[in-house]
Amino acid sequence: MEASLRSLLDWYERAGVETPDLPLARSVRRVRTKPVETPPPPTPKPAKFAASDPAPIAAACKTIAELKAALDSYDAGALSDSARQAVLARGNPEADLMIIGEAPGRDEDQAGLPFVGRSGQLLDRMLGAIGLNSGGAEANDVYIANVCFWRPPNNRKPDPDELELCRPFVNRHIELAKPKLILLAGGTSMQVMTGITGIMRNRGQWQTINVGTGDIPALPIYHPAFLLRQPALKAEAWQDLLTLRERLADVVQD
Repeated sequence: MEASLRSLLDWYERAGVETPDLPLARSVRRVRTKPVETPPPPTPKPAKFAASDPAPIAAACKTIAELKAALDSYDAGALSDSARQAVLARGNPEADLMIIGEAPGRDEDQAGLPFVGRSGQLLDRMLGAIGLNSGGAEANDVYIANVCFWRPPNNRKPDPDELELCRPFVNRHIELAKPKLILLAGGTSMQVMTGITGIMRNRGQWQTINVGTGDIPALPIYHPAFLLRQPALKAEAWQDLLTLRERLADVVQD
């Protein structure tokens, strides 16, 4: 009956006929005219940070000092927001050997230099074992950098987008330093610079890097931080260092 009355009232109202003010009619009107509650629109998600294109900025740098200044002023979004400063390199930029690791950690972020924490101390000892000076004011034998210039939030690994953002600066860094050999410390560095994955399968095997200045031999090795967690692998790391020393001797002779 209520449905029939509602239909009749609707017809009366469309026809302009005044409907009787009966209790049941008032009840039907209240049901019919109750506003429909619609959910609020979803809160829009903030747009992903769009950093400036790093390629032309990196290409415009004519010296390593200009590259450092560009990194210091570059806004890499959350990556640079969470870091104290950009970390470029330490050592001799004119050295025959360039070492490229992953990203700064807490100690590196505070000091503004790569490989100065526990893993950096191990790296210095490893290089010293084959006669290379990489520490102190007389560090003339090597030039040490990373594929990521800012400490990632919570000290995590840099994600692919962050590595891609840094890549033009990394390539320009190599172009300006002009090393004769590159040591790739860790799987992340190896993958970024060669596209190869699997550090345990590929460590100790020479690869080739070309960033526009010709082919550069590159040797992947275990990252020192990994060796601190897996000391049993130091024997393999020693073999890789001997491979490096042999190739360096050939470079010096040339």
